[in-house]
Amino acid sequence: MSELNKKLMQTPDLNEERLETLKKLFPDLFTIEGKLNPDELKKIVNPDLVKETERFEFKWFGKNEAKRNAFTPSKATLVYDEKRSVNPDFADGNMIIEGENLETLKCLLSAYREKIKCIYIDPPYNKDMDFVYSDKWNEDVETYWEHIGIKENGIKIDTNSETSGRYHSNWMNMIYPRLLIARQFLKDDGVIFISIGDEEIHHLRKICDEVFGEKNFEGHIHWRRRHNQPNDKTKMIGLVTEHILSYSKDKEAYKKSGVGKVDLTGNFSNPDNDPRGDWASKPWKVGSDQSGSRYILENPNNGQKYDEEWMGDENSYKVLFADKRIVFPIKGEGLPRKKYFKFEREEEGQCATNWWSHEEFGHNQGANDEMTSLFDGIKNIFSNPKPKELIRGLIQIANVKDKDIVLDFFGGSGTTAHAVMQLNIEDNKTRRFILVQLPEKIDDSEEAYKAGYKKISDITIERNKRVIQKLEKEEAQKQPSLFDSEKKPFKTGFKVYKLAKSNFPRVDFAPDPIKTKEENLALLNKYIQEKEASFKTLFNENDIFDEVLLKNGFMLNYSKEKTDVFSKNEVYQIKDDFKECLICMDNRISKETLKELEPFKEKIFICLERALDTTMKWNLKHLLGDKLIAF
Repeated sequence: MSELNKKLMQTPDLNEERLETLKKLFPDLFTIEGKLNPDELKKIVNPDLVKETERFEFKWFGKNEAKRNAFTPSKATLVYDEKRSVNPDFADGNMIIEGENLETLKCLLSAYREKIKCIYIDPPYNKDMDFVYSDKWNEDVETYWEHIGIKENGIKIDTNSETSGRYHSNWMNMIYPRLLIARQFLKDDGVIFISIGDEEIHHLRKICDEVFGEKNFEGHIHWRRRHNQPNDKTKMIGLVTEHILSYSKDKEAYKKSGVGKVDLTGNFSNPDNDPRGDWASKPWKVGSDQSGSRYILENPNNGQKYDEEWMGDENSYKVLFADKRIVFPIKGEGLPRKKYFKFEREEEGQCATNWWSHEEFGHNQGANDEMTSLFDGIKNIFSNPKPKELIRGLIQIANVKDKDIVLDFFGGSGTTAHAVMQLNIEDNKTRRFILVQLPEKIDDSEEAYKAGYKKISDITIERNKRVIQKLEKEEAQKQPSLFDSEKKPFKTGFKVYKLAKSNFPRVDFAPDPIKTKEENLALLNKYIQEKEASFKTLFNENDIFDEVLLKNGFMLNYSKEKTDVFSKNEVYQIKDDFKECLICMDNRISKETLKELEPFKEKIFICLERALDTTMKWNLKHLLGDKLIAF
């Protein structure tokens, strides 16, 4: 990241990063001055310097601008909302963030890049005049902050009228940059699931092939969302299913780490009191379209002989028979069947299919009923929420393990958080969730508004507050038996954050396009000296720490502890799941602190640049090298 961008407290400029990566890989594509030479790049694409031949490519109006939007840095930050947080001491990284999701993702990227195991999103389906998120704004300061919702409780959103002539391209311009940035959050063995309707499924598949790679396509799940039979005389085909597309970031890495399994199905019982427990059976005789080993078997119950093709050879049969794994049904008169035990199936797991029934994975009506129950009988508090059983199944097949993070940046009613907590309570794990929801205004004619909820994000937060209260109550009722030391009382929570304007006035600085980078940097330094001399007293200190650490790659569940090693400055030790640093926000770094930092020279040290005079900056740079971060 350039010095100018660092000082402007912006998130990483991804275009700049991509250019630097290209320069490292192919330095011959750049001029002596370090500028990309487009002609040299074209030679790689087309070495014969002839007109480009036709090729398969998916294009639409606005695609290039949408891609640029994905990789431009953000000037915003995330601010902790303590009042709306629930059991924050037990959050352990669980977050619900209120804000426009593209900007929010950019704010999170430095800290959470390649740390997310599973992403699930349920974006707008682009039907019935559905809204789309608008990513177009002028780069003047006021319009920028207005666009991302800093000045208002709600976000301005556009309806996507077919009369605009860009009905599909508007939707694709919304989803494309979000998927481009989402891929960067996934771990190498991470998986993304996207719910979508018939309107955009074919477009979404092409976009995902481009973003994630066609080879990383994992499957197309058809989920039956309705439990009843539609009877619409105006339609030839009644819609009872929705689509869920699944892509891994790296198919081989996902396979290597372990493919997730769904809950076991089948009817298991133990009619013969087998000490190995419940079992089911399958035919030993091969099916009509299969081939096997042919030999004669004798039924020990009635002496009847069968000359058939069987699933295994004769020796295998004898071993199974001796192990009491062969049974003859119909009171001993039927053809032999092989036992398989429930514990064996549980160990190997059950592979998911591309058909997900409503009985196993829930349906819309059930999800609506659950919301009604959670909200004390108020109906239609949220339109068509996803059932927690559906998201639970997706988390399972993504093989989300203990401490892994699930991200949903179209949070909606908050089902993803509910599903994560439900699964955690079932197997005593601590999977974590991050939800992002636009503070979209609720129309005053809707039931939710009448019940006191002004924004969709209010429902996202309130739903999961009630889920936690319900789960804690249920667990408390189950546990007069706390004699079982393996079973811990359930306790969880989440922190609420809001997308907000940066705490640093410097983000309002507008570089002069006529001046050089060096000249703009000098102007910015002067601006910072004038505008931020006393900013620390004007803002919440914790918010400043959050912003600085988040933009320097620290997750928001970091721990902060004041160190008593330093005599003249307040220095804090920061740790998250992956890294640690020392940070000082004092307006001056003393000479004693320089000496006291010597045992910590392997650690990152973050401080205010204006706290360093020229000598101190040189000394710290000499001691710490690249581990000094002065902003």
